[in-house]
Amino acid sequence: MKTDIILCGVGGQGILSIATIIGEAAMKENLYIKQAEVHGMSQRGGDVQSNLRISSEPISSDLIAKGGADVIISMEPMEALRYLPYLNKEGWIITSSTPFVNIPNYPEMEKLMADYARLKNVVMIDIEKMAKENGVPRSANVILLGAAQKALNIEYDKLENAIRRVFGRKGEAIVEANIKALAIGKNESK
Repeated sequence: MKTDIILCGVGGQGILSIATIIGEAAMKENLYIKQAEVHGMSQRGGDVQSNLRISSEPISSDLIAKGGADVIISMEPMEALRYLPYLNKEGWIITSSTPFVNIPNYPEMEKLMADYARLKNVVMIDIEKMAKENGVPRSANVILLGAAQKALNIEYDKLENAIRRVFGRKGEAIVEANIKALAIGKNESK
């Protein structure tokens, strides 16, 4: 078993929380895990990216080579396209459809949608809208994680248990909101 994941978005969107949940689930399964992070400046809306490698065999490098990623999970549609050269031919992009326009030359949505239309394996959902409509506005990132669950090759209950461990110290309301968000995302990606 091997899954190479690129997580990306804009600072403050919860990318590193997704990485923590996936990592926790993988470690409880006694899998090997390596992670490399490149942090943007969240207060300025900088890009945030993390390489996350999970395997049943030892992992040599924490970086994913071009063409090696199995999954790109992105909180922002343009950010996913930025890492497209790293996705393998059969890889999946799981992304939010809501742009975070933080630069003056942000591409038109029509262009982004045309770029996505040429791709093979894409799940694009409006996680922000779903989070608000379902009363979990601070858990949009976990909705995206739920939508990515099948592509990650991690059993749903393992992610759910990881959420309990990761958010447990924040109280039961936070845990339940995130478990609800995970289920919303899973149901959306069917």
